[in-house]
Amino acid sequence: MNPITLYADVILPLPLAQLFTYHIPDELEGEVAIGKRVVVQFGAKKIYTALIHNLHHNPPKEYKTKPILWVLDTTPLIDATQLKFWEWISTYYQSSQGEVFNAAIPAGLKLESQTRISINTEFQYNKTLPKNEQHILDILAHCKDASINDLNQSTGLKNTLPQIKSLLEKDAVVVEEQLQQSYREKKVNLVKLHQEFTELQIGEYLDSLSRAPKQQQLLTNYLNLSKTFLEDNPQPVKVSKLLELSRATHTTLKSLEQKNILKIYQQKTDRINITNQNPQDPNPLNKAQKEAFDTTLDLFQHKQCVLLHGVTSSGKTEIYIHLIQHYLLQGKQVLYLLPEIALTTQIIHRLRRVFGSCVGVYHSKFNDAERVEIWKNIHDKDSDKSYKIILGVRSSIFLPFHNLGLIIVDEEHENTYKQYDPAPRYHARDAALVLARLHNAKTLLGTATPSLESYYNAQKGKYGLVELTSRYKDIQLPEILLANTREARRKKLMKSLFTPLLYEHIKQALDDQEQIILFQNRRGFAPFIECNDCGWVPHCKHCDVSLTYHRYNNHLVCHYCGYSISLPHNCERCGSSSLEDKGYGTEKIQEELTALFPLSRIGRMDLDTTRKKSAYERIISDFENHRLDILIGTQMVSKGLDFENVSIVGIMNADTMLNFPDFRAYERSFQLMAQVAGRAGRMHKQGKVIIQTNDPKHPIIRDVLKNDYRHMYDSQLKERIEFIYPPYYRLISITLKHRDPNKLNHAAMKMANNLRKVFGIRIFGPQAPLVNRIQKFYLLKIMLKIEAKSSPSKAKWILNREANTLKSNPQYKSILIHFDVDPL
Repeated sequence: MNPITLYADVILPLPLAQLFTYHIPDELEGEVAIGKRVVVQFGAKKIYTALIHNLHHNPPKEYKTKPILWVLDTTPLIDATQLKFWEWISTYYQSSQGEVFNAAIPAGLKLESQTRISINTEFQYNKTLPKNEQHILDILAHCKDASINDLNQSTGLKNTLPQIKSLLEKDAVVVEEQLQQSYREKKVNLVKLHQEFTELQIGEYLDSLSRAPKQQQLLTNYLNLSKTFLEDNPQPVKVSKLLELSRATHTTLKSLEQKNILKIYQQKTDRINITNQNPQDPNPLNKAQKEAFDTTLDLFQHKQCVLLHGVTSSGKTEIYIHLIQHYLLQGKQVLYLLPEIALTTQIIHRLRRVFGSCVGVYHSKFNDAERVEIWKNIHDKDSDKSYKIILGVRSSIFLPFHNLGLIIVDEEHENTYKQYDPAPRYHARDAALVLARLHNAKTLLGTATPSLESYYNAQKGKYGLVELTSRYKDIQLPEILLANTREARRKKLMKSLFTPLLYEHIKQALDDQEQIILFQNRRGFAPFIECNDCGWVPHCKHCDVSLTYHRYNNHLVCHYCGYSISLPHNCERCGSSSLEDKGYGTEKIQEELTALFPLSRIGRMDLDTTRKKSAYERIISDFENHRLDILIGTQMVSKGLDFENVSIVGIMNADTMLNFPDFRAYERSFQLMAQVAGRAGRMHKQGKVIIQTNDPKHPIIRDVLKNDYRHMYDSQLKERIEFIYPPYYRLISITLKHRDPNKLNHAAMKMANNLRKVFGIRIFGPQAPLVNRIQKFYLLKIMLKIEAKSSPSKAKWILNREANTLKSNPQYKSILIHFDVDPL
């Protein structure tokens, strides 16, 4: 190798702890740059898209380098600021840069090779092949090549790898890697005049088509749609629109094309089309909002982050809009983070009313191609077309911003900002603070119920604090009523799932043509079914969890791995037919309401009803436009939605939240109940909230009743410091997984004992989590609690060292270990 050869350290989209070095062929030296995508071979055959991390002249000593095959980008895909952000995510959340690469870059921007199998045309075999092998050869004889998945489906076999291996040994098939790229530019077929014609010439053509009336009509319609001879630049006309208007076929259009009158051509088009409506001025702020807006800007002079703590319906969104306008006037970009896709439906209309088409949306309901287009829109920096504002969920922090001025984290307390699986297990709120600092931008955290950590940081002066204590237009906070379910059941007054208090208020609201929201944080019909004779409960065969009953398809489903079975007619243990569903979810509430109020229009918003791309918009639109009377939902309905005609909010079962075995259970219960309560009586009248509970005297319920966030905060802080929890301590959770529970136990005990030699009493466990087997893997957890003031970097280094030491033992090599920094 030439001593002045240029080398590149690249990030591969794989969970590998290190970067890999490739040499750059002379013909590509002028094309490479840090942040560009390149195609490389990794291993014997696999081909991947990698990202250049740095360039140098130092060959690795451990292995012989392979060449970079080609460079995909003319300009870097990500810049130095993004690379620094990736490095921080990787270091802080103890993940590899490859895992960050996978999370950050849309799949459509990554090439990957796919194994293809084709028949060897020179194959000759004297003996009779086994039936399955012959079947595979018959399939390959009728197609050029096939993937393993194709062969599995065509043969009906679960796994064709043994047969493929046997055929390879006989030289009957050839295996190769082919590159596949998921993103393709979308193109639309347009039509135009074949050449420049005068109005007189076109008139003559029209006359000549008198015997072909369909062609004549089609040409006339084209002239009208394109405004040819009426405008200097004719409008582009879609083939589909022209044919639809003319009620003509492609054959008719082809005839005009053959006569050199019209010409069909293709043009690139965006998958996401936004109507460029005329922007309007934002709504004026009232006195309290104006004070909050001015105070926020003042605090931004010397604080990187400000917490806006405003009660529900206090008008925080209008303050956000004025702040966005302030930063846009400075030529800056704004990232507006939301915890749920459902919230984008309402917020996007409010933003586009003021800012028009410069608002883009980015979330997981978009397909890969659409996400690539949004990425390219921001990356290409076209001042006329690029989005200045991005409204998105947690993954939006990875978009290629180049001039970020403000990040708004709405409903900052929400746990959906935390990524769980796969790695990196980042928290978008905390990562947003680092991203803003790298861009020298500001961060605004907004919520009616701050997380304890954020409010603590504000109280300690780390964040600025702005508080809004009154609702917009001085609308009263809802009246909160408690319904004692224990007493109602004892007196046999329950109407199915509803106490008399909740039932009567629903009935009155329906009579008054007002709307109702009912909250139950559990989807499905029932959490489980049980045999009344022997107590048998169907469990998932892959996970240590009972199966949830879904009535709509009559299946029992595991909410952890997706395993499902049909509802059994008899008990598997004793054969009894006495099976009964226990507990209730949103689906059962909907069924009971339909029976109680048969004339009411009832909708449901949970994971089961919102799988389709436009499902959120449809449900919210139906409720907004009074096509639904009652909306039942999980925590999706608790976050920031604004409905003017909701007079009653019912919390079906507060106890399931309060009794959850987690140190944040009380904080989350307060947040959920207060947020759901905030959906009531938002415009014209004071609303009512009915909380059904077995324990009306529970301290958290009393805090919700008084809307006393500060009391909840103070009481929880006392418990947190006593039991060594955030915000006084940092948590790092270590999860070990294996299919063999005995091997897992030995490994976890060994690692915990080694860690105790360093951290002492700061190590807790190992212990099994609430669900201790998922997808056939048993789980054990070890928790490290370290003082908030101490640097976690050394602790993380020690954790990685101990994990590597454990896995270096052949006995524990197959143990899976992952870290979750700041777990929720």
